[in-house]
Amino acid sequence: MKLIFKIALCSILCVSSLTAQKKDLKGYLFAYFEGKGPAEKQEQLRFAVSDDAVNWKALNNNEPIIPSKDISNTGGIRDPHILRGADGNSFYMVATDMHTKKNGWDYNPGIVLMHSKNLVDWKSSVVDLEKLYPKKFKDIKWVWAPQTFYDAKAKKYLVYFTVRFKYNEKLDFYCAYANKDFTAFEQEPKLMFSPKDGAIDGDIIFKDGTYHFFYKGNTKDETGKEIKNGIKQATSKKLQGPWKESFEYLDAYADTNTNVEGSSVFKLNNSDEYILMYDLYSSGRYEFQRSKDLYHFTAKTESFTKDFFPRHGSVLGITTEEALRLQEKWGGVPQSLLTAKDGTFRFKAEGNPIIKHKFTADPAAFVEKDTLWLFTGHDFEGGQKGYKLKDWLVFSTTDLKNWTEYPVPLKIEDFKWDKTNDAYAGQTIKRNGK
Repeated sequence: MKLIFKIALCSILCVSSLTAQKKDLKGYLFAYFEGKGPAEKQEQLRFAVSDDAVNWKALNNNEPIIPSKDISNTGGIRDPHILRGADGNSFYMVATDMHTKKNGWDYNPGIVLMHSKNLVDWKSSVVDLEKLYPKKFKDIKWVWAPQTFYDAKAKKYLVYFTVRFKYNEKLDFYCAYANKDFTAFEQEPKLMFSPKDGAIDGDIIFKDGTYHFFYKGNTKDETGKEIKNGIKQATSKKLQGPWKESFEYLDAYADTNTNVEGSSVFKLNNSDEYILMYDLYSSGRYEFQRSKDLYHFTAKTESFTKDFFPRHGSVLGITTEEALRLQEKWGGVPQSLLTAKDGTFRFKAEGNPIIKHKFTADPAAFVEKDTLWLFTGHDFEGGQKGYKLKDWLVFSTTDLKNWTEYPVPLKIEDFKWDKTNDAYAGQTIKRNGK
């Protein structure tokens, strides 16, 4: 009987994870807010993409993908968390509704809920706990770092977040189920987990029958003074607890003067390895450690390679189709993620030069009905170093903005009689209907 129960329980709880595994995940999407540049532009939602979860490229030239003023009450958002839905094709995001440049750090009573069917078109709403639940939350000070977890047993999305009240310095986690439309809560949030010394930035991962609740915790002396902080975890057999705290620190900086926060754990595509990443907010770095069991992590940290300065964010595995969608909307996706099964690669021109991912020369244009075909030489080295053109490339567009690159049609080695080994200045004409 116990075995039957365990099998049934696992089949219920693993639905969301299996849904993601069934997807042919090729890359990763990083949702974050920016840590550098003009302060009024930092607390805005941004996306970056990677093909290996280590080397990242910002989308939309690291500009916000959605202005915070369009989705929040304060005009700012922080701590975005993104989740793939249980159906595999929908997406959910939550974020802190907070604009510290304008309002400071003293007060924020709400969070932002967002949902999408395609990763590029998002609908949003704001949940203000003080206004919606005045009896319980009239003295609220902060509502921070929300995240979402799909409860397969209840078939609902549980939103959890850190709460602090004005009359108490304790930081606790509260939770509530989102409604069917993911626009509000079904009921008043309730206490989910009260760590001994308080905590922020919660992140729940389910593995092998256990819920792992990661968070930034601390250690206090007998007077209540904080003497240490870093990433901790608690575990439970149930999504809403009770939780068993581990008082060990997981991050490599817990015994140093370097502070970390905003931890997030995600599983690598087609691997049994997990990444614990965190924000070294005082130095502008983002680093990570690895684990296969979520209890033991590599002692040595690794760093992301990136062209942006992320603050507290989260990562989602994505398919080639989803990467193409992101590219068409915002641009910046690495070519390695955009090459379709037929060998084509789609990209968006952002002014001159039109083609930025490869060095091209000697273009020859050809128009066929509503399509412009562009044939070019391909400079392998680039940078005007040696002009070694070994093959020709072909591109097409119908609007001069959205382009498709095709597999290499012709190489200089195809001409056995050639002695120059240079694929220069090709021209194209239509002949005999071809």
